[in-house]
Amino acid sequence: MALALGIDTGGTYTDAVLVDYAANQILACDKALTTHYDLAIGIREAMSSVLGTRADEVCLVSISTTLATNAIVEGNGAPVCSLLIGYDQVFDSKADLTSVLGTPYYALIDGGHESNGEERSPLDVAAASKAILEHARHVAGYAVSGYFGTRNPAHELAVRDLVRELTGKPVTCGHELTNQLDAVRRSVTATLNASLVPLLRDLIASVQNELERYGVHAPLMVVKGDGSLVSAAFAEQRPIETVLSGPAASVVGAQHMGGSGSAVVVDMGGTTTDIAVLQAGRPHLNKEGAQVGHWRTMVEAIDVHTVGLGGDSRVWLDSENDLQIGPRRVIPLSLLGKDYPHIKIELDEQAACQRLGPDAGEFLLLQRSDWADPSELPTPLAELLRVLRDGPRSVTWANKLLQHPELYARYLERLERTGIVARSGFTPSDAAHCLGLYQAWDVETARSGAAVLGRRCKMDPLQLCQAIRQHTSRLIAAQIVAKLLHDEGINGEHDMLQDALVRRALAPDNSSQVQCALTLTPDIVAIGAPVSTYFPMVGELLHSRVNIPAYTGVANAIGAVVGGVVMPVRMLVLPEQESAGYRVHTPNEMRHLESLGAALEYAEDQGRALALALARQAGAEDIRLQVQRQDHKAPVGDGWGDDLYIGTDLTVTAIGRPRLAEE
Repeated sequence: MALALGIDTGGTYTDAVLVDYAANQILACDKALTTHYDLAIGIREAMSSVLGTRADEVCLVSISTTLATNAIVEGNGAPVCSLLIGYDQVFDSKADLTSVLGTPYYALIDGGHESNGEERSPLDVAAASKAILEHARHVAGYAVSGYFGTRNPAHELAVRDLVRELTGKPVTCGHELTNQLDAVRRSVTATLNASLVPLLRDLIASVQNELERYGVHAPLMVVKGDGSLVSAAFAEQRPIETVLSGPAASVVGAQHMGGSGSAVVVDMGGTTTDIAVLQAGRPHLNKEGAQVGHWRTMVEAIDVHTVGLGGDSRVWLDSENDLQIGPRRVIPLSLLGKDYPHIKIELDEQAACQRLGPDAGEFLLLQRSDWADPSELPTPLAELLRVLRDGPRSVTWANKLLQHPELYARYLERLERTGIVARSGFTPSDAAHCLGLYQAWDVETARSGAAVLGRRCKMDPLQLCQAIRQHTSRLIAAQIVAKLLHDEGINGEHDMLQDALVRRALAPDNSSQVQCALTLTPDIVAIGAPVSTYFPMVGELLHSRVNIPAYTGVANAIGAVVGGVVMPVRMLVLPEQESAGYRVHTPNEMRHLESLGAALEYAEDQGRALALALARQAGAEDIRLQVQRQDHKAPVGDGWGDDLYIGTDLTVTAIGRPRLAEE
């Protein structure tokens, strides 16, 4: 029997499912905690029970993951340097671009091209070499984006080769990820991709090591954000394309488990809640690029609305002492207490204190030290990292060690953002433990955490936990409404009346003369481990039927093994602006040709060859090609001749099934 093994590595859980590949029948499934400090442990635990003695029957392994999405939402990617060629037309050389690019390491380099692909100014090779070497000791990789690099990638390729020659570190070029025009978004997308390379490589290496341990010799695939599959080697070069991989796999899994009609698919995990709409059983693709957190990428993915809200979202109090949830993920106290029982004692001590600071009830845990150089840190922070090697310590204790914590806040924030240090705090998962709705971890530690937070906001711990459950359910319901209204062209975030009515419907005010309710037409399909805690209430709030399918907790892993390989290649043919002839822009080059017929023929031939080669690199077989051509013309006045030819978009898409291991 040919078996397929699906694995989903999320922010909280790692899921595994074993499927009869021919019959599409689920044979076994299991889940384990994601172990961020060593992903192999969680993968091993999830795989062990589903494989049993059938490892030699596995012909395909496929993984989906929320690691890329979570890293972008939380800002936890690896440190990278962004090299921008010819961007003096966009950015002031004296401006601070850290918030624009998401990295403090960057350089503006002379060069770049014009819109027709001709060189605007020569590439400053010396400046590029200097910038590469200057930042090498601080970063794990590089991103290269050239002005109009999609019309001519020559300068990007030259700088890419310099990075490899001088450092040997991974490098991402903007033209490799998109052919769209938008210099800033392309540079951001390339920078995000570069920051994700080490994370995805760690995940893939962990999976491959575990497969080798079990004697599984089958192709390893990864789910992209559009729900299609690519080989692990291909995904390592383009990890940004795995953004929304987990949500895409969940949507594919929901389809596979019977979502053939119209429905709202809501995937709630530990870090994020992802919302997608199915119409006639098919999801929409976002042609404008996936939006993750506050970043708008140029990656084509399933049209998913992602919000930083999950079972492990941080519960905190704002300046008005009102409850807030997310968007930051923390380790639930009940989970930390399961492995470190001493934290309950400290929580109980804090609950008895007369005055509690804003960080009371939270702890710090060392997760990895390979990206932290103690010599580059202030002495108190280096000492903190040394102490954390022995186990978690409270933030209150850490502040006393630092003496002046406000001076080191930015350093500590960077350590947390890069995943070196993790924070633990009270979460909706802890509240569910206190309410008896979830019993996976240590209930007593959760209760102690509720006592601390309850003291801070002057609420009974049980009432606090009920309020957190209600607040979480209302936030989910509000995001579902926002997604559906956005799809209809209504942006609820800027309409005060609409926003007020939605709030009134989800949190009724009996003293008001205006009462309202919301009703959804489509069913809600709820996917993910925490959904049974919140979605009965979500269904009541929205007066909608909620469907929680069988195997809902491993829907992502199911979606990981039922997809195919889809590899589009886009070509552009344009008339010359100042001379006769035509230009063909391919992902690799710009070519001048004399006639339109020759240009179109060359574009299609190159598109077919590139799409076929990419599909094979992505691990496909039984490949078929589809060609879509769209000519663009402008009308001219009567009597002035034929319409004016503006250009042609040519897309060649290679479609195939994953290559299976030979029996």
